[in-house]
Amino acid sequence: MLPMQFRFLPHYLKALYRFRDYEPQPVCFRSISRWLRHFEARDRSLVLRLLDSVQYVSKEDAKELLVGLNQTLLRRLKGAGIRESHVIYVHVHDPGSSSSGILSLLRDSALLEQRGCKFIDSTNVRRLNDTMNELETGAIIYVDDFAGTGNQFCKVRDFLADYIVGTFPEFFLLVAICEEALYGLEKRGVEAIGPVHSKVERPLHPNSTLLDARIKDRLTQICYQITKRGGLGYRDLATMIIIYRNAPNTVPVILRGNTKQRFPGIFPRTTDLPVPD
Repeated sequence: MLPMQFRFLPHYLKALYRFRDYEPQPVCFRSISRWLRHFEARDRSLVLRLLDSVQYVSKEDAKELLVGLNQTLLRRLKGAGIRESHVIYVHVHDPGSSSSGILSLLRDSALLEQRGCKFIDSTNVRRLNDTMNELETGAIIYVDDFAGTGNQFCKVRDFLADYIVGTFPEFFLLVAICEEALYGLEKRGVEAIGPVHSKVERPLHPNSTLLDARIKDRLTQICYQITKRGGLGYRDLATMIIIYRNAPNTVPVILRGNTKQRFPGIFPRTTDLPVPD
């Protein structure tokens, strides 16, 4: 029998090209082989089929998407009489989070500082309040790479609500947002700007019919063999968006692996990786 690397060579080459800039752990021949080796031989072709359904967002993809969406939004705001110098960009978590990094990417790629836009950390409520009092009118654009349930964002937005003054329509600019998050944003009057990741796009989600039922059941079973809790990702969202900076915690563990990589994934989150000796 041919060694696994040769038997699945087209899949290896495709993965090496598609996922070449995944940051937490490089996708290489060795990491793909280590990942596949942990599945039974009869399941490897099924797992590779699932891998083909991953919607990967490289750094260049993210930059192009965010810059394009932002440019369209700024034109729209200009048409409504809102100058760029009255636009406040807010990153919604800690300084080292994905929100901070993705806003930096957008800021530098779209030359937002040169345009006179404002940038504020969501924890700096005094500065946010002072800036809004000074401007009186404008717009707030929250920026992040991904939203699953939207719960994290909504908690931040609820914290900021008492400090928002004046006339400032609010937008949430993202690389991708799950349909589950839209209700919470709409309830708070925040408009999502970015591609919506629907339930039917996720092969292992109960609402999806992308896979034959037998294959779907087997892959789902493997997820819960890896970990009994959260096998399909946080809140069983079973998302298939992988962003170059990190895999969302809503991705099935069959792709991410588990904590400390006792079962290795091809897209481990930074927090899943074991600490080096």
